[in-house]
Amino acid sequence: MRDVSATEEVRTQSLPESIRHRFPIFEQRVYINSCSQGALSDAVRQAYEQYLNDWDEKGAPWEYWVERQEAARASFAELINAAPDEVAVTTSLSAGVASLASGLRFARRSKVVLTDWEFPTIGQIWHAQEARGARVTHVPEARDGTIPLEHFAAAIDEDTLLVCYRNGAMIDVRKIVDLAHERGAYVLLDAFQSVGSLPVDVKELGVDFLGAGVLKYLLGSAGLGFFYAKRDLVEKVRPTATGWFADENIFAMDHTDYSPAHTAARFQSGTPPVPAIYAGIAGIELMKEIGIAETREHVNELNAHLIDGLDELNAPVVTPDSHGALICVKSKDAAALVAALGREGIVTSERDSNLRISAHAYNSVEDVDAVLASLQRHRKLLA
Repeated sequence: MRDVSATEEVRTQSLPESIRHRFPIFEQRVYINSCSQGALSDAVRQAYEQYLNDWDEKGAPWEYWVERQEAARASFAELINAAPDEVAVTTSLSAGVASLASGLRFARRSKVVLTDWEFPTIGQIWHAQEARGARVTHVPEARDGTIPLEHFAAAIDEDTLLVCYRNGAMIDVRKIVDLAHERGAYVLLDAFQSVGSLPVDVKELGVDFLGAGVLKYLLGSAGLGFFYAKRDLVEKVRPTATGWFADENIFAMDHTDYSPAHTAARFQSGTPPVPAIYAGIAGIELMKEIGIAETREHVNELNAHLIDGLDELNAPVVTPDSHGALICVKSKDAAALVAALGREGIVTSERDSNLRISAHAYNSVEDVDAVLASLQRHRKLLA
């Protein structure tokens, strides 16, 4: 197994040691499954309690809850270097993307370019637009498990309206953006597996739209997403999937007219997910306190240690060399392997016949070693 230098060990240990006590699950289990959802923190638990207390004390505090929504918008905007008016508060990534899709027209340009790596919701939303004239193309991965830029270049043409990319396995997003923009297409980035695990700057990336949620590396809970739209594009899209909170004046209560907001709020829908907003703000603020750049460095070191250990086990890693926090390991029976680790108090997950191991700021070298030791005991389940 890879030796960890003294300096590296101090750095790798210091971050989890400073925050681990805020995640009670570690009193009972090794939690290394942040690609599914982040571990529950004391801050998020307290946020839910505060929501219930506010409901008790204030009765029906809708104006205050709208203020909470605006606080969530501002907090997420700061996280990705956007302006608050470029961010919609949604119930999920799917809701934001579906609103965008409903507002695009496929007459002048009809092609939507996806990758073979998309989460199902992205593919399903865009294939649903085929009934409205969209033509959906999937960019295939290469034999080495990557999607090279030339594959995008072959797919993006003068008829392309939108390019969608999920940033789990990492490629140079800026190069894809530049290529798409040269050919007159917009770019939508699904950053659900990225935001919180590494710094994301929409200005540096140059993306036109971005969807994300707080459930995973932002340490929030289910039910809250965000959708970014570059300011000069907002009013070029007129969603037909809409709702009360997408209106330019939600308190006008006008049912005789459709007047979408002049900001990215036009990609919102009905009543916002108030409890999840409390939790989402708490999770985002906790991640800002922990440090996203520091988390990225820490997780990179843990993953290097993990991959070295997997190599010693001859366990096939199917994640490309350029990747985020998530490491996938080929398995003969991934569900059985997840269950076996679970019986030993280790929480992981599986997808596409792969064991998924995803560290975060709260994980330690000892957590990784526990995973490796368990995999050694269940070696027969690895491919």
